[in-house]
Amino acid sequence: MDQTPIVSLAGGHPLIDIDSTVVVQFVLFLVLFVIANRFLFQPYLRLRDLRKSKIEGARAEADNMTAQADAKLADYEKQVAMARDRANEEGRKVRLAAAAHEREVTDAARATAQKATDEAQATMRRETEAARAQLMPQAEALARTITSKLLGREVA
Repeated sequence: MDQTPIVSLAGGHPLIDIDSTVVVQFVLFLVLFVIANRFLFQPYLRLRDLRKSKIEGARAEADNMTAQADAKLADYEKQVAMARDRANEEGRKVRLAAAAHEREVTDAARATAQKATDEAQATMRRETEAARAQLMPQAEALARTITSKLLGREVA
């Protein structure tokens, strides 16, 4: 039993017999390889490359669009900030104008009130002097009458 186990299983014949069919099989393999390469593998590889280039192009376009959107957003935010600043400035101007108008109106009202108070005090002084001028002779006469009654004699 000096045969190897493979030969012994094949009944004394080798498992792989190399003859002229190997050449035919190799030729058929080459023909099938050329046909498959031309009609299957190369179109598939071209399709893959095309898909890859389109994906990369779409990514580049998406990156470009994102950059444009970011630029537009930054520009929009800048415009909003400028508009907000202008609105704040206008509001500040309006508040200053309103405060100035309020001061003017308040000063005018204060001046009018002061003028009315001064006029009322002047009128009151005039009326007081007039009443005093009218009542002083009567007060003196009344004082003499009261003094004469208390003293029982006429006061000079």
